Amino acid sequence: MLHILMVDDHPSVMEGTKMMLEKESDFQVSFCFPEDEVVQIVTSNAFDVMLFDLNMPGINGIELTKMVLAAQPKAVILIFTGLDITPYFHQLIELGVAGFISKTATQEHLVSSIRCAIRKEAVIPLTLLRELNKNKYRDKLKAGEDKGGDEAMQMIPREIEIIKEIAKGKTNKMIAEMMLMSQRSLEYALTQVFQKLQVHSRLEAVTKSKRLGIITDGDFL
Repeated sequence: MLHILMVDDHPSVMEGTKMMLEKESDFQVSFCFPEDEVVQIVTSNAFDVMLFDLNMPGINGIELTKMVLAAQPKAVILIFTGLDITPYFHQLIELGVAGFISKTATQEHLVSSIRCAIRKEAVIPLTLLRELNKNKYRDKLKAGEDKGGDEAMQMIPREIEIIKEIAKGKTNKMIAEMMLMSQRSLEYALTQVFQKLQVHSRLEAVTKSKRLGIITDGDFL
């Protein structure tokens, strides 16, 4: 059984989402309000994934994420919101969230996103990547990033193929099997990619590769 915690200030949203998710036989959903002792609830119970609203009275999703991850560093947190999270994207990624889901998402999308997060896969809408590309990254590269751009241009075809498969949402195991290599070799190659791009995660690698033109919109699902 997969245990999911929702934190939101709208009872109807939580009730409706709970009904949708519990149609999955292995999902069990609990919820609490932002004024509840959320950190205590998290530390006293085991949750596979947590969904936090971004804008709540008293404490917002960002502050709540900080508090929970300080108490449970391995917690898997998804931001579940109807707001545009573009202005908060980098801050939330740096904090350690697993991704983002819109409150307008279909049941299939919501379930799929939660399962991805539980598998330690990043959850980020393609529309957000495109928006970040148009707004955040159309400016000139900062001086400190120039070297990363030069190193990225030295990427070999196999490394570029790995980035493309990550952009399609494939796991390391799936990519290794497809490329006929061991998972250990794949992880070593991925480490080389991270070093060349000067990033620290799969999501950052995909985002920077998109900005540098190593991959295009067509490489995403």
